[in-house]
Amino acid sequence: MSGNLPQESLPQDGQKRGFSTATLDLPGWKHVYSGKVRDLYEPADESIVERVGQECVLVVASDRISAFDHVLSSEIPDKGRILTQLSLWWFDQLDVAHHVLASTVEDGVPAAVEGRAMICKKLDMFPVECIARGYLTGSGLLEYRSSGTVCGIPLPEGLVDGSRLEHAIFTPSAKAEVGEHDENITYDAVVAMVGDDIAGRLSELTLKIYTTAEKIARERGIILADTKAEFGYDAVSGSITLGDEVLTPDSSRFWDAATYKPGQAQPSYDKQYVRDWLTSAESGWDRSSDTPPPALPADVVDRTRSRYVEAYEKLTGKAFA
Repeated sequence: MSGNLPQESLPQDGQKRGFSTATLDLPGWKHVYSGKVRDLYEPADESIVERVGQECVLVVASDRISAFDHVLSSEIPDKGRILTQLSLWWFDQLDVAHHVLASTVEDGVPAAVEGRAMICKKLDMFPVECIARGYLTGSGLLEYRSSGTVCGIPLPEGLVDGSRLEHAIFTPSAKAEVGEHDENITYDAVVAMVGDDIAGRLSELTLKIYTTAEKIARERGIILADTKAEFGYDAVSGSITLGDEVLTPDSSRFWDAATYKPGQAQPSYDKQYVRDWLTSAESGWDRSSDTPPPALPADVVDRTRSRYVEAYEKLTGKAFA
């Protein structure tokens, strides 16, 4: 494999450990990092490594929710379990190498985090957010209105919010530290970061995931407008491997096909209720300030949880217990 591999994704002693949050005491595991919504633990017991057969991490999804690059003080009940179970379902649908080694108590997941944790391969993560877009909206729409491009890719004239693209496009962004904005970048920038061969493979895999998932979602009455994936290098298999979560409402934009109408913002199966309330007069929060967002009202929490559950159930065809 050619190209420069990124540094190890987990921080070394003394380095920044992401979001500051309370952590769990999980026998056999030690906390090493917290992102906005996930906590990572490494084995403190070598028997765990021997059991799974390679270096690994425990990825625990919390009920935390973020918006506008802030982690809110309010949590969404069951969110961690919903996202974990949906990711596991998608991993089974995709013909792509992924990082999951085990997801049950019987296979070594601590009982305290059952249902919202996965034992995963330890990967060297690439410093790129791999995004595929099949529809024009969000930050892509803003760039298109300004320059007629998305991540430097020219698009036809006359597109509107929600327009379906003739072909899905790879629109990467550079990963940012917790609390900072990811930055949309061009394909050439990805090549400069990881090399031509790896950049090509990341684009190919991302578009393969989107194309497969878009068809599956459409059959279930849901439009997959865009999705973000993250990949790393697996030193054991020597392959580029899908990591993190995949095709959840936190990493993807899902719309109801029955109400889809180009030319306007589409209701989505994600934290839309949270964003809408935070930017409303009722919240009293100034997004441009350094002040943390206020706690969410109970009805916003309930409606947000309902949207996550609805997305899970419509996509998988299974009731969320």
